Amino acid sequence: MRIVMTLVLLASTALAQQPQPAPPVPDAAPADNALHSSLLLPKEMSKAVPVVLLLSGSGPTDRNGNSPMLPGKNNSLQMLAEGLAGNGIASLRYDKRGVGESAKAMVSEADLRFETYVDDAVAWCEQLRNDKRFSAVIIAGHSEGSLIGMLAAKRCNAAGFISIAGAGRAAADILRTQLAGKLPPELATQSDAILKNLEAGQTADNPPAELAALYRSSVQPYLISWFRYDPAKSIAALTVPVLIVQGTTDLQVSVDDAKRLAAANPKAKLLLIEGMNHVLKEVPPDREKQVASYSDPNLLLAPDFLPGVVEFVRKVGK
Repeated sequence: MRIVMTLVLLASTALAQQPQPAPPVPDAAPADNALHSSLLLPKEMSKAVPVVLLLSGSGPTDRNGNSPMLPGKNNSLQMLAEGLAGNGIASLRYDKRGVGESAKAMVSEADLRFETYVDDAVAWCEQLRNDKRFSAVIIAGHSEGSLIGMLAAKRCNAAGFISIAGAGRAAADILRTQLAGKLPPELATQSDAILKNLEAGQTADNPPAELAALYRSSVQPYLISWFRYDPAKSIAALTVPVLIVQGTTDLQVSVDDAKRLAAANPKAKLLLIEGMNHVLKEVPPDREKQVASYSDPNLLLAPDFLPGVVEFVRKVGK
């Protein structure tokens, strides 16, 4: 069962994100619990090349950056993978547990933890590190994949890490901000009490029916596991090269988030892409155009995005 909680900004629109349903069994064999992937190699492989492990964002977002909750495809991560291959860089992207071709690999909601996704990313990273075709493994996480990626990069000794449109605050803080002013006073008080319990590692009994979609008992262990991570603290723990990429017209994650991450890791490079939105396309901050871009495969990546990523990967992957 997928978690159906809205977690990033714009809960009332089609742009809202949700946490994913989520160590993998990489898809060498078509087992039901396999996580299925796409490995894209550059045409020229006369020597070892760097490989980027691409981690998708929250909700049922697949390896290509698309969600079945939206009417069309934006193909943002597929475009990134193709752009990397065209610049001599390999990449691997995969469908998360419960998503796309990895649907049967989903664990029960009550057993799901945020670390499940981190374990999956670590397993993929280690598999790539043991592949002699690759000179270095760089993890790139988009949106919620940013936090997953920075935790995985630390554990698997990745050569570098790229945060793409990653939140700079803990999930509980984001949710608290998102709900501010949107609940009746009594429900707001109850919600805040539940959040404080979950942040303290304690489950909350009998959440009100109006908040059951957010705090039902089966999802609370996942939230507790997620809330304990502060992205700023996690990125500060990285000693490898770090690139933080953020678009200025992203309506889900702000430039302030990126700056918070950069402040936590002073050695990190901060790359702000003028006019880039959350799905990595060049779109003005107009809500209708933003919504449309999430389902438009004809929109290309923002012009300055791919070159910035390629430059970083080439330096790290030498």
